[in-house]
Amino acid sequence: MEGLKNITTKLDNGILLATITRPESLNALNIQTMDEIRMLTQSIYEKPEIKAAIITGSGEKAFVAGADIKEIAELNELNARKFAEKGQEIFALIENCEKPIIAAVNGFALGGGCELAMACHIRVASSNAKFGLPEVSLGVIPGYGGTQRLTQLVGKGRAMEIIMTGDMVSAINAKNFGLVNHVTDTQGELIPYAKSVLNKITTKGPIAIGMAINCVNMAYTDNGYQTEANSFSSCCKTQDFKEGTTAFIEKRKAEFKGN
Repeated sequence: MEGLKNITTKLDNGILLATITRPESLNALNIQTMDEIRMLTQSIYEKPEIKAAIITGSGEKAFVAGADIKEIAELNELNARKFAEKGQEIFALIENCEKPIIAAVNGFALGGGCELAMACHIRVASSNAKFGLPEVSLGVIPGYGGTQRLTQLVGKGRAMEIIMTGDMVSAINAKNFGLVNHVTDTQGELIPYAKSVLNKITTKGPIAIGMAINCVNMAYTDNGYQTEANSFSSCCKTQDFKEGTTAFIEKRKAEFKGN
């Protein structure tokens, strides 16, 4: 994919594998990498050949070990707000994408890395993965949506403890808390497992998948039920709906076209 220096990409059978590659800093998110994540996500939105995506980190130690501390140290009250809002905007693009995006967490997912993983629709992790929001150790708090998404995923009490202690959470505990969907025994199993999930999802109606993502995201607002009813109604006017119900009645596999 053109224009990306810190992210490598590979498209296979409609699934885009995007690997953040800054091994010298454990794949930390500097400003350039955040801009590239925006470009990557926009490509997922725009390119019809991309049906779904996996985001992971290079190497065996880290998914993303956090933000670039040298850049954070230069912030003041005025530019820090813009810094946080930019990160929130980029991660919201991931969260609201109508194509499924899985975070394949292959090591440390700390700070901005944990926030990136939480912005994805599904999280799978290898058994050596560790999650955390250690920003309070720097005298700040998570700024890329971490306080909100962690609370939604694990509940208020656990979110309070994880954020205020800054402690790391093991992959198994992350799964028990609801932060992670599945844990693989080895790193070698991680990407194949993520692909198997997406291969299953991409056989379903793409319009319905996109609307499902939107409705689940709306569950944390006052408009969730109405959004669901509106989306259900919209699905029922599509050719995918006709194909899906006809295929079921005819006892055959549906062939969805996304229209």
